Amino acid sequence: MRQLIISVLGLLLIAGSFFIASKMMASKKPPKPVEEQKTTAVFVETVKNQDIPIFITTSGNLRAKQRLELFSEVQGIFQPTGRDFLPGEYYKKGAALIRINSQEHRANIRSQKSSLYNQIVNFLPDLKLDYAESAKNWETYLRDFDLQKPIQAFPEPLSEKEGLFIAGKNISTSYYNIKNLEERLEKYVLYAPFSGVLTDALVRHGTLIRPGQKLGEFINPNVYELEVAVNATYAKLLKIGKSVKLNNVDKSNAWQGRVVRVNSRVDASSQTIPVFIQVSGKELKEGMYLEAEVTAKEEKNTYEVSRKLMLSENQLFIVRDSVLKVAEVEPVYYKESSVVIRGLADGMQILAKPIPGTYDGMKVKVFDNISEN
Repeated sequence: MRQLIISVLGLLLIAGSFFIASKMMASKKPPKPVEEQKTTAVFVETVKNQDIPIFITTSGNLRAKQRLELFSEVQGIFQPTGRDFLPGEYYKKGAALIRINSQEHRANIRSQKSSLYNQIVNFLPDLKLDYAESAKNWETYLRDFDLQKPIQAFPEPLSEKEGLFIAGKNISTSYYNIKNLEERLEKYVLYAPFSGVLTDALVRHGTLIRPGQKLGEFINPNVYELEVAVNATYAKLLKIGKSVKLNNVDKSNAWQGRVVRVNSRVDASSQTIPVFIQVSGKELKEGMYLEAEVTAKEEKNTYEVSRKLMLSENQLFIVRDSVLKVAEVEPVYYKESSVVIRGLADGMQILAKPIPGTYDGMKVKVFDNISEN
């Protein structure tokens, strides 16, 4: 009986152990398979620092350096000059641009001269009595007096008393009135101060011109100036005489200009300084839009990369031992599609093209360098 009980207990113990063991085996989760880390193939470029010239690119419209806005100071009818007063008309230096009828003014001058002549004739007998020697000079002056010619200066008095005597006759006032009228007579004809082209014409032959009226614009088409705004940071680097490359919008033509003036005032809103560039060329026209490329300076020990490679303002990916690492750099100058940076050592490898999904510590397979700068 004892052996039977022991045998049954032994069987129950074995069965219980088996049951518990099977439950434990069933409750265990199978181990996760180890995922293989993927390796991304990338193109890289090897850093080679150098002295990179910084180009300031800006733009503006051409204006003729020699420009004349034509205004009238007198009144009269616009008379023909032998050339059409129309935009595009070319005039040589010294040619008459505007001729205004001056007959009325000339008649006024002759009237004033005639009055002065009579004044001199009237005081001449008194002059002969008191200053006989000077009377001869005044007689000669009267013989040479011509109403059609510009008035001549009076004979110099031989003594102070004679000067006071002549001043008392009030002829000096008449003389200077006539000189003033003769000076004004010259304003009835405007002559071209340089060879050039009429770009704007606001009057026509036969029209009445009034004082202060604008008549047109006249320019020299051979020399132009381009006003551009340059960041104040580079103001000290833009010296007068510095060479500047100029291009039209489609880059089909290029000209060489030079800096002729640099303004001393900084624009408060844009923090830029106006710079004036002089340029000449057959293809250039008034109002033409040009882009200017000015070499400001060279940044030492720098490297130029695409702006797409920058993770932030001062970070990008480098490749070290087939692993991507984030490196901090110093941006020196931003261009339209690239940035000049400092802080990378020669021989470092950086990504040549941006790749989506990259992260710090990512394993990569390096292809042959896409470029070496």
